[in-house]
Amino acid sequence: MAEQKTVSRQRARNILNTAAKRTVLVTGDAMLDQFLWGDVSRISPEAPVPVVEFQLENFMPGGAANVARNLTALNCAAKIHSVVGRDDAAKKLRALLNADNVDCTKLLTDGSRQTSCKTRIIAQRQQVVRVDRESKTDLEPRLAKRLLRSIGNDLAKSEAVVIGDYGKGVVTQEFLDELKALGQRHGAWLSLDPKPVHSLDLRGLSLITPNRKEAFELAGISDSTHNTNPIKDRNLMRVAKQLLGELDLKVLLITLGESGMLVCQSGRKPFHIPTLAREVFDVSGAGDTVIGSFTLAIAAGATPVEAAIVANHAAGIVVGKLGTATVTPREILASF
Repeated sequence: MAEQKTVSRQRARNILNTAAKRTVLVTGDAMLDQFLWGDVSRISPEAPVPVVEFQLENFMPGGAANVARNLTALNCAAKIHSVVGRDDAAKKLRALLNADNVDCTKLLTDGSRQTSCKTRIIAQRQQVVRVDRESKTDLEPRLAKRLLRSIGNDLAKSEAVVIGDYGKGVVTQEFLDELKALGQRHGAWLSLDPKPVHSLDLRGLSLITPNRKEAFELAGISDSTHNTNPIKDRNLMRVAKQLLGELDLKVLLITLGESGMLVCQSGRKPFHIPTLAREVFDVSGAGDTVIGSFTLAIAAGATPVEAAIVANHAAGIVVGKLGTATVTPREILASF
């Protein structure tokens, strides 16, 4: 039977209604996003840089914590398994996650680590600069084992795991290998948004969601061809075929920015989904929205193409918002 290439509003409603009954685990690097908002009306006399007149400050969950927040915004149950420091950033992050109905009882504390905090300074809706404060050292083995034990205990009552690897030390090769073994044991779907700068063996995962640049870097191929129709982009097709074959994935989802996304499965022709974004204000966290909504749709029984269409609608909405934002089922359905 041929896979359906479109999704009706009623089908999307059914997927989202079923998704509300699912539980998805999130692990990886949990972060705090800080936003400083202001206006610029002059250049500093001290250096050729804009002077931002501060108006407002707010905080949002970032990294794996933003994936978990995106999941609960879609009405499912989400549990985060990660490690933070013993600091004010961790306190703020826990409070934000609790407010977003994310179960953070498995969010461990390591007093030797600094909670990752990304400070973005924004003026006239444009990001001026970002300041990162973080720990990048690998987790201590005892903490990694505690995380894996808690994930293993929760997997029996969960359908999927999203792995948020941002290169901050939680996701090591040993941790990922143990996680893949747990996933196989429990028959769980495992999704990961890869970072080529953090070299990992990704074989055996269910899904990876690289952007175009990351996909080419993972494949070790030069990005020298650009076609407005991704299906006719020779090198992109070569990259997709190579990654699917080498990594033994169920699905490869390549995000293409203004060109939408490409769904690739072994034994099937790649399927291109054009972008739905009308206005793009901020792409911060858009990848978290994509991997979260796609994984949840799969957990709800959607096919990979259906899941990608739902994720594409979610991404098209979230990039029209400022900051690391989320999207609701009502907003997604209104876009169909």
